[in-house]
Amino acid sequence: MRTLPGTDLDVFPLCLGGNVFGWTADERTSRAVLDKYIEQGGNFIDTADMYAGGKSETIIGDWLDERRNRDFIVLATKVGMSPVFEGLRAGTIRAAAEASLERLQTDRIDLYYAHRDDPDTPLDETLGAFDDLVKDGLVRYIAASNYTAPRLAAALATSEREGFAKFVALQPHYNLVERDQYEGELSDLCAKRGLGALPYFGLARGFLTGKYRPGGPRVQSARAAGALAYLDDRGIAVLDALTETAGAHRTTEAAIALAWLAAQPTVVAPIASARTPEQLAELLPMASIELAPDELARLDAVSA
Repeated sequence: MRTLPGTDLDVFPLCLGGNVFGWTADERTSRAVLDKYIEQGGNFIDTADMYAGGKSETIIGDWLDERRNRDFIVLATKVGMSPVFEGLRAGTIRAAAEASLERLQTDRIDLYYAHRDDPDTPLDETLGAFDDLVKDGLVRYIAASNYTAPRLAAALATSEREGFAKFVALQPHYNLVERDQYEGELSDLCAKRGLGALPYFGLARGFLTGKYRPGGPRVQSARAAGALAYLDDRGIAVLDALTETAGAHRTTEAAIALAWLAAQPTVVAPIASARTPEQLAELLPMASIELAPDELARLDAVSA
C-alpha cells in the first residue's frame, strides 16, 4: 500500500478506473471486475458523476451495498463535467455531491475531484463549497483533475488564504507516450507542494498494452482510433522496449507501462480500467514489479 500525501488514505498501487462501468462493460461484468480487483488486494476505485451518465457510480454503489465492504474501499469521484451538474459553482458542487452519494450508497466520498477547472467561477467560491462538504463530513479530501500549473497554484493559494481545505492530489493525463502535459511545471508544483499524482489514461487508451502494432489484427474497441494515433516510430520503439522488459519480468506490457508510471516522482498510483476480469489480470502484476534503474532509463529514453 502507498499513502496519499497529506492524508490518512492508504491505497493499492493500482487505482481501478470505473469509466468503463455501464459503458463498455455491462453491470454483470463490471461487478466481476470489481470482485477480481478486491480479491487481489485492491482497495482504490475511481469514478465520476458523468461516467455512463451516472451509471458507473450506480453500479459501484450497488456492488458496495451487496459486498458490505465500504469501509475497506478508498472511493474517489468527480464533479464538474456532467451535463446535469456542469461547472464548479457552489450550488452545483453541493447538489452533485449529494447525487453521487446517493448513487454510491455511501455517507462519504474519500477523495472528491474537481473534474476540470472552471475559470468562470471564482476559486474562493469553488473551494469554499468543497470546504463546506469536508466540514459536513460528506467528503474527506479534495483533489483536482485537468488543472494547469498556474491554476493549481492559484487554487492552493486561495485555500491557504481563506483557511479552506486544499487539494491533496492531482489527476493528470500522463503515461509513457504522453509526458509533456505533466512533466515539468505541473510535476514540479506537485513535488513542491506535496500533492500526490494519480495519472489517468495510464495505458494511453490501450496502446501500451501492446495489442496495437503495425500489421497486427484490427482491434475492435471504443478507444481503438485514439490508441492507433500513437503508432509512429516513437510509439513502436516504446512498445519494443515494453515487450523486452515484460519478457524479462515474465509479465505483460501493460503491467510494465503502469510500473514505469508508479516509479515516477510524485506518482502514488496510476489509474487504469479493465472491461473484463481477464484484462484486469494483465494489469495487476504491476503492484509487485520493481523496475531496475537501467530498465527505467531505457523506457525514459525511448519515450522522450
